[in-house]
Amino acid sequence: MTTFGATDLASDLRLALGRVARGIRRIYVDAAEGVSFLELAVLQRLERTGPSAPGTIAGDEGVSSAAVAATLTSLETSGLVHRTRDPDDRRRVIVTITPAGRQALETRESASIDRIEAVLSGLTIGERERLAAAVPLLERIATEL
Repeated sequence: MTTFGATDLASDLRLALGRVARGIRRIYVDAAEGVSFLELAVLQRLERTGPSAPGTIAGDEGVSSAAVAATLTSLETSGLVHRTRDPDDRRRVIVTITPAGRQALETRESASIDRIEAVLSGLTIGERERLAAAVPLLERIATEL
Protein backbone atom coordinates (compact mmCIF):
# COMPACT_ATOMS: atom_id res chain seq x y z
CA MET A 1 0.00 0.00 0.00
CA THR A 2 1.32 3.42 -0.93
CA THR A 3 1.37 6.06 1.76
CA PHE A 4 0.61 9.61 0.83
CA GLY A 5 1.54 12.76 2.60
CA ALA A 6 -1.45 14.92 3.49
CA THR A 7 -0.38 17.60 0.97
CA ASP A 8 -0.04 15.16 -1.95
CA LEU A 9 -3.29 13.42 -1.07
CA ALA A 10 -5.12 16.75 -0.70
CA SER A 11 -3.90 17.84 -4.13
CA ASP A 12 -4.80 14.53 -5.80
CA LEU A 13 -8.20 14.44 -4.11
CA ARG A 14 -9.00 18.03 -5.11
CA LEU A 15 -8.16 17.31 -8.73
CA ALA A 16 -10.09 14.03 -8.91
CA LEU A 17 -13.17 15.34 -7.11
CA GLY A 18 -13.07 18.51 -9.20
CA ARG A 19 -13.20 16.41 -12.36
CA VAL A 20 -16.06 14.32 -10.96
CA ALA A 21 -17.97 17.47 -9.95
CA ARG A 22 -17.48 19.03 -13.38
CA GLY A 23 -18.64 15.83 -15.06
CA ILE A 24 -21.79 15.68 -12.94
CA ARG A 25 -22.41 19.40 -13.50
CA ARG A 26 -22.04 18.86 -17.26
CA ILE A 27 -24.60 16.02 -17.17
CA TYR A 28 -27.03 18.22 -15.22
CA VAL A 29 -26.61 21.19 -17.53
CA ASP A 30 -26.81 19.05 -20.69
CA ALA A 31 -30.05 17.51 -19.41
CA ALA A 32 -31.32 20.96 -18.46
CA GLU A 33 -31.70 22.25 -22.00
CA GLY A 34 -30.47 25.75 -21.29
CA VAL A 35 -30.98 25.95 -17.54
CA SER A 36 -27.89 27.34 -15.80
CA PHE A 37 -26.11 25.62 -12.94
CA LEU A 38 -27.25 28.37 -10.52
CA GLU A 39 -30.84 27.84 -11.63
CA LEU A 40 -30.49 24.14 -10.91
CA ALA A 41 -28.90 24.87 -7.52
CA VAL A 42 -31.83 27.15 -6.61
CA LEU A 43 -34.36 24.50 -7.67
CA GLN A 44 -32.54 21.85 -5.63
CA ARG A 45 -32.43 24.11 -2.58
CA LEU A 46 -36.16 24.87 -2.82
CA GLU A 47 -36.93 21.17 -3.26
CA ARG A 48 -34.82 20.23 -0.23
CA THR A 49 -35.64 23.04 2.18
CA GLY A 50 -39.03 24.27 0.99
CA PRO A 51 -40.22 27.82 0.27
CA SER A 52 -37.63 30.49 0.92
CA ALA A 53 -36.93 34.20 0.63
CA PRO A 54 -34.60 35.34 -2.18
CA GLY A 55 -32.09 36.78 0.32
CA THR A 56 -31.90 33.45 2.13
CA ILE A 57 -31.33 31.65 -1.17
CA ALA A 58 -28.52 34.08 -2.08
CA GLY A 59 -26.84 33.58 1.29
CA ASP A 60 -27.18 29.81 1.20
CA GLU A 61 -25.78 29.62 -2.35
CA GLY A 62 -23.01 32.15 -1.68
CA VAL A 63 -24.02 34.45 -4.53
CA SER A 64 -25.24 38.03 -4.77
CA SER A 65 -28.86 39.06 -4.37
CA ALA A 66 -28.73 40.42 -7.92
CA ALA A 67 -27.65 37.02 -9.27
CA VAL A 68 -30.50 35.30 -7.42
CA ALA A 69 -33.01 37.92 -8.60
CA ALA A 70 -32.05 37.33 -12.24
CA THR A 71 -32.11 33.57 -11.69
CA LEU A 72 -35.56 33.68 -10.09
CA THR A 73 -36.91 35.81 -12.93
CA SER A 74 -35.67 33.25 -15.44
CA LEU A 75 -37.04 30.32 -13.42
CA GLU A 76 -40.41 32.02 -12.95
CA THR A 77 -40.64 32.83 -16.67
CA SER A 78 -40.01 29.13 -17.36
CA GLY A 79 -42.71 28.14 -14.87
CA LEU A 80 -40.27 26.35 -12.58
CA VAL A 81 -40.79 28.55 -9.50
CA HIS A 82 -43.55 30.77 -8.17
CA ARG A 83 -43.08 33.97 -6.15
CA THR A 84 -45.70 35.21 -3.71
CA ARG A 85 -45.87 37.77 -0.92
CA ASP A 86 -45.29 36.47 2.59
CA PRO A 87 -48.73 36.59 4.29
CA ASP A 88 -47.08 37.55 7.60
CA ASP A 89 -44.90 40.31 6.13
CA ARG A 90 -46.17 41.68 2.81
CA ARG A 91 -42.76 43.28 2.14
CA ARG A 92 -41.15 39.84 1.83
CA VAL A 93 -41.31 37.55 -1.17
CA ILE A 94 -41.44 33.79 -0.77
CA VAL A 95 -40.27 31.51 -3.57
CA THR A 96 -41.63 27.99 -4.05
CA ILE A 97 -40.78 25.32 -6.58
CA THR A 98 -43.60 24.35 -8.95
CA PRO A 99 -44.53 20.85 -10.10
CA ALA A 100 -42.76 21.66 -13.39
CA GLY A 101 -39.65 22.58 -11.38
CA ARG A 102 -39.81 19.28 -9.53
CA GLN A 103 -40.14 17.42 -12.83
CA ALA A 104 -37.15 19.30 -14.25
CA LEU A 105 -35.06 18.24 -11.26
CA GLU A 106 -36.23 14.64 -11.55
CA THR A 107 -35.20 14.56 -15.22
CA ARG A 108 -31.72 15.85 -14.38
CA GLU A 109 -31.37 13.53 -11.39
CA SER A 110 -32.26 10.53 -13.55
CA ALA A 111 -29.79 11.60 -16.24
CA SER A 112 -26.94 11.95 -13.75
CA ILE A 113 -27.69 8.72 -11.87
CA ASP A 114 -28.00 6.80 -15.16
CA ARG A 115 -24.65 8.14 -16.40
CA ILE A 116 -22.85 7.47 -13.09
CA GLU A 117 -24.35 3.97 -12.96
CA ALA A 118 -23.10 3.29 -16.49
CA VAL A 119 -19.58 4.33 -15.51
CA LEU A 120 -19.70 2.29 -12.28
CA SER A 121 -20.85 -0.80 -14.17
CA GLY A 122 -17.51 -0.70 -16.00
CA LEU A 123 -15.64 -1.13 -12.72
CA THR A 124 -14.80 -4.47 -11.21
CA ILE A 125 -16.66 -5.64 -8.11
CA GLY A 126 -13.53 -4.99 -6.06
CA GLU A 127 -13.24 -1.45 -7.41
CA ARG A 128 -16.89 -0.76 -6.60
CA GLU A 129 -16.38 -2.15 -3.08
CA ARG A 130 -13.37 0.16 -2.53
CA LEU A 131 -15.33 3.10 -3.86
CA ALA A 132 -18.31 2.28 -1.62
CA ALA A 133 -15.97 2.10 1.38
CA ALA A 134 -14.62 5.58 0.53
CA VAL A 135 -18.04 7.27 0.44
CA PRO A 136 -18.33 7.74 4.23
CA LEU A 137 -14.84 9.27 4.28
CA LEU A 138 -15.75 11.63 1.45
CA GLU A 139 -18.93 12.62 3.31
CA ARG A 140 -16.86 13.32 6.43
CA ILE A 141 -14.38 15.43 4.46
CA ALA A 142 -17.26 17.36 2.83
CA THR A 143 -18.80 18.04 6.23
CA GLU A 144 -15.54 19.33 7.68
CA LEU A 145 -14.55 21.58 4.75
